[in-house]
Amino acid sequence: MIIYQIFTRLFGNDNTTRQKSGALAVNGCGKLNDITPEVLRKIRTLGVSHIWYTGLIRHATQTDYSSYGIPQQHAEIVKGKAGSPYAIADYYDVDPDLATQVEHRMEECEALIARTHKAGLKVVMDFVPNHVAREYHSICKPDGVKDLGEDDRTDYNFSPQNNFYYCWGQPLDLSAITTGSSYREQPAKATGNDQFTARPGRNDWYETVKLNYGIDYCDAGGRSEHFDPRPDTWTKMRDILLFWCAKGINAFRCDMAEMVPPQFWAYATGEVRQRYPEVQFIGEVYNPALYRTYIKAGFDFLYDKVGMYDCLRDVIGHRRPAADITQQWQQTDDIGSHMLYFLENHDEQRLASDFFAGSAHKGIPALIVAALLKSCPFMLYAGQEVGERGMDDEGFSGRDGRTTIFDYWSLDSLIHEYSATASLTPEESRLRELYSKVLKTASTDPAAVSGESFDLMYANSHLHDRQFAFLRKQGSDTLLVVANFDDKPVSADVMLPGHAFDYLGMKELTTRATELLTRKRLTLKLKADAPLLLSVPAWSGLILKFKS
Repeated sequence: MIIYQIFTRLFGNDNTTRQKSGALAVNGCGKLNDITPEVLRKIRTLGVSHIWYTGLIRHATQTDYSSYGIPQQHAEIVKGKAGSPYAIADYYDVDPDLATQVEHRMEECEALIARTHKAGLKVVMDFVPNHVAREYHSICKPDGVKDLGEDDRTDYNFSPQNNFYYCWGQPLDLSAITTGSSYREQPAKATGNDQFTARPGRNDWYETVKLNYGIDYCDAGGRSEHFDPRPDTWTKMRDILLFWCAKGINAFRCDMAEMVPPQFWAYATGEVRQRYPEVQFIGEVYNPALYRTYIKAGFDFLYDKVGMYDCLRDVIGHRRPAADITQQWQQTDDIGSHMLYFLENHDEQRLASDFFAGSAHKGIPALIVAALLKSCPFMLYAGQEVGERGMDDEGFSGRDGRTTIFDYWSLDSLIHEYSATASLTPEESRLRELYSKVLKTASTDPAAVSGESFDLMYANSHLHDRQFAFLRKQGSDTLLVVANFDDKPVSADVMLPGHAFDYLGMKELTTRATELLTRKRLTLKLKADAPLLLSVPAWSGLILKFKS
């Protein structure tokens, strides 16, 4: 799996006004219809197999769509003019910002799903199970479906049959966020980041409210679980998943999955797979101690953020030696096929930003490692492959090295890459070509797709700081990969230990190899416990393909 994350509101927007905190009418917005068959074909040339359309579901926004019968959200509980796609306002609706014709927004979404499938790509969408917008109200729920909170007992702090948690007897107090608030919520609902108080702070997820899956977080005897009888929220959320499965969704990226009990996930994934056995679940789980619990509960893949991502980031920044990569994959070796590697997403700073590497090209050795070391999925964020810097001061987001999820904006990098009236700069074009070569290797070469992986670092301690080397092998197809995190080219003696020959069934021989990034041909003399002298470019690597 090569997953291409698109922040749908930004993708396709070629309006370059970019007024700080500008409204939709000023800054414009990308549309579902902008993702044409031609665009999808171009994405697929990167080696992509799945597209994650981030922000499809209707969420809280300051833009007024009341003329279409869509409830207007109170501005004090919306972050940014556009609003966060993780403050869901109606699980059964599509974000009207994305529609060319608002009244036909669901049909346009269904057409995009069909176009994506026709292009040979699978569709990933967000499932946000932990929290919703404070003014959540479904206007598109199917007949017979009750809304979240519709039957709640608001005189209870907690009930396993309530959908929300309540600060009984206390109104919501937004004084830590704004002065003279006119928004009223009585009683206050608990805030999405497990703040069971009526007075959330500015750094809380104050625009959201926590969903109740049957855990009493404020029980006098400590946190207690109430799963029998089944909590009402479980059934409602299962039905939402099934609703979108019926639309053709192939996989769900589950936001903050670890904030929802694994017992629910075991139930929900089991129920979904009874009817849609091929649907996959990707979990945002940051606590490595919980990885195996959530995989057992039905997740196919989990973000490897605090392990591999944090390690690669530090290696790029020369804060850790490249040899530490070995420790990261070893910590999850028993569940390695379930880990998802990435270098960018909407939460993280862009590689090319001043807050990370300062140059997109410095990410190439990490790309080579993350995409080729194992057979697990790799994810990239639209614009990463052409060096998007994320250094705009968009408004609510601010200049933080991230691409905004709160503001109406556009990105030159995506305009250059996908607009019919623009073209990539020479540097953007070179970077995209490198990404395409690495990702196509990861998604099509037999050794990279399903081959055994053999870490060479234990036999190459002299490479410890700035280089990382490994083998992949499937049948006779073999890849020798060397990544160079140094700012200068190196001549590296890469030792091939005898154990690698035994473990992978390699033969001692002289063979011709092709370097897949440059297509150069060279001769390799493969001998156990003997070094190969290889020249590796700065901030890049070698991917040598040969038969053995």
